[in-house]
Amino acid sequence: MSASSDTKRDFVSSELGTKEYWDQAYDREIKSFNDVGDVGEIWFGEDSQERVLDWLEDYGGVVTEDPVIDLGCGNGVMLLEMAKRGYSNLTGVDYSEGAIQLARSIADKEEVACIDYQVADLIADDCTRKYTCLTRQYKLVIDKGTYDAISLIPGDDIKTRQAYLKTVRQILSSDGVFVITSCNWTKEQLLHFWEIDFKLFKTIPTPSFQFGGKKGSTVTSLVFTHKS
Repeated sequence: MSASSDTKRDFVSSELGTKEYWDQAYDREIKSFNDVGDVGEIWFGEDSQERVLDWLEDYGGVVTEDPVIDLGCGNGVMLLEMAKRGYSNLTGVDYSEGAIQLARSIADKEEVACIDYQVADLIADDCTRKYTCLTRQYKLVIDKGTYDAISLIPGDDIKTRQAYLKTVRQILSSDGVFVITSCNWTKEQLLHFWEIDFKLFKTIPTPSFQFGGKKGSTVTSLVFTHKS
């Protein structure tokens, strides 16, 4: 894929695209959880999470026994909410060991045992002892801010985003759905990149704003399926 104006990022890289940043952030959140029981930040807020889960229930194409994976799960709150709604075949992966440690601790406190948490690198060409290989396929693949973080990696962000797209393509089952929520990319930019290998299935409505006669949204949630 050649880089066009639609696939190039119109924002600069930042420390939010580095593992060091997230390791330090989760070290602080682990301490806070151990001290006062604070589970940490819910990426994009509870409303964004609820919109995705409500859509899933209305969609009906993913049943509670289907395999589900949350890519870049962080503290795992999204999967905890899914467990409360009856989903029982849940996997959460993150490349920060601290994130997985926090997610496991929160799940243990909530006495939720149906979530398998793993440390995994979603853009690596191969696996190492440190990272789990993602070898199975999932009916539902969730991305809530992970593509945004990958897009902020210093260096060749297009190469890393292509590697991430490859991972999603390999782990999404032929009849599965990929749900992505982003605040860095517009709907049009997401379509231009992800429709290389996928097709748009649904746009999940998000709150919009109007300024200067133009309508926009601060968060975009899209659902993709494999191309036929």
